[in-house]
Amino acid sequence: MQQSIKTSEALFAQAQIMIPGGVNSPVRAFRSVGGTPRFFAKAQGAYGWDADGNRYVDYICSWGPAIVGHAHPEVIAAVQKAAADGLSFGAPTAAEVEIAEWIRSHLPSMEMMRLTSSGTEATMSAIRVARGYTGRSKIIKFEGCYHGHVDSLLVKAGSGLLTFGNPTSAGVPKSFAEETLVLDYNDIEGIQACFAEHGPQIAGVIVEPIAGNMNLVKPREGFLEALRAACDAHGAVLIFDEVMTGFRVGPQGVQGLSGIRPDLTTLGKVIGGGMPMGAFGGRKDIMQCVAPLGPVYQAGTLSGNPVAVAAGLATLRLISAPGFFDQLTAMTAQLMQDLQSIAHESGEENFCADSVGGMFGIYFSKSPPVTFEDVNQSNRDQFNRFFHAMLKRGVYLAPSAFEAGFLSIAHAGEPIAQTLQAARESFKEIIGAR
Repeated sequence: MQQSIKTSEALFAQAQIMIPGGVNSPVRAFRSVGGTPRFFAKAQGAYGWDADGNRYVDYICSWGPAIVGHAHPEVIAAVQKAAADGLSFGAPTAAEVEIAEWIRSHLPSMEMMRLTSSGTEATMSAIRVARGYTGRSKIIKFEGCYHGHVDSLLVKAGSGLLTFGNPTSAGVPKSFAEETLVLDYNDIEGIQACFAEHGPQIAGVIVEPIAGNMNLVKPREGFLEALRAACDAHGAVLIFDEVMTGFRVGPQGVQGLSGIRPDLTTLGKVIGGGMPMGAFGGRKDIMQCVAPLGPVYQAGTLSGNPVAVAAGLATLRLISAPGFFDQLTAMTAQLMQDLQSIAHESGEENFCADSVGGMFGIYFSKSPPVTFEDVNQSNRDQFNRFFHAMLKRGVYLAPSAFEAGFLSIAHAGEPIAQTLQAARESFKEIIGAR
């Protein structure tokens, strides 16, 4: 079990003086589960070490990017080589062309694209392009889905906001929110009814094709197909937010798994290999609306940063290895099956788990959720107890029942064995505490 966290406690106390909540992103806070956030000092492979030297099996993986494990030698070498040549040029580079070609070869729907410095920037830009291309103003999103801290999309959003019980951000003008139509995830009839009423005003639909910001929620059969059909029928732009799922659930993201081709796609996380980077792109006729070719303005001083691109390219080459996703998918699915078996054998029947690719969800409920309401019905108190029981046994899960988890290829072997042993002890502890 873990020992002292005095350094993390001291750093957290100091951070709260200068940084709102003591963290630079709300998702890192422990307010949902209670306790002190761990301040990390380093990470390697499947493990992270906090400032007190405690080692954890890491199932956050930098919230998705560390798919090949932390500090992979090839990624670090690529970053070091790029940094030695200069950190930023403010001019185009050959590597930007190379990574764009790699992405397009794996996601044919992205005929043209722009690199950005974050996933939020990518989704913000995609929304603007959809509006500029169609000349319309309204956007459809789904309750529980999160697309970054974009003003018009912080309406009944998921992830960090839900964790704090505040589904709409302050500081977003009512007029912005009124241009966003919020529907229930997986509600096909709701989509059809919304388009029937507002079709001529709808610029586009943005969706996490597999949700990860209200925990892992998969699309029910026909849901993505219904979105594609509605957008086609009404001239709206279908945007897949694959910031989380892109090159995380498979070699072609959800597009490859579902066979549904969106008009625009947003990417982040894995394509930066742990460095700040995102991208948005899609149909050539739509992307030609972007300046300097068209009237939709989008820019970024650090877009296509050479160090970030180098980290991304190195990571993308590694996940291109034959059998990479087969191994990662099988390993993740087996871990979820084993966790569920351990829970039930321990007497915790109100527990289940699900996964896709290297992404997973654990739920204190009878079955995996299909809607946002299902997620809300899960036992969050029991999750919080499980989280802390695992944490003190050296397993670092997302500090919220509303977050999906992630594996890297480096988790094979001892990290998973340690996780399963921690789970046996943790389920026994939380059941005995009832």
